[in-house]
Amino acid sequence: MRKDIYDYIQKKKSLKSYIREQPLWYRTLSRNPEKLDDFELASMHYYKQTIPHKVERFQNSVQMASMMVHMFQSMKNMD
Repeated sequence: MRKDIYDYIQKKKSLKSYIREQPLWYRTLSRNPEKLDDFELASMHYYKQTIPHKVERFQNSVQMASMMVHMFQSMKNMD
């Protein structure tokens, strides 16, 4: 693997752990260093760090908060 790519991966903790969990990328990046962007995208999908994943987490949080508020209001109305 090229030194610059190796150094780049070592600087980012998530990429470092992903390449350890998916060793196929060692060979891929050694043979095709231009696939670094694909590697980063695969890592983001694996760790659910893409924008759609973040939006989904936010929606789930808002939905949970809404449900809690509704539950508290219904409990207040019972008294």
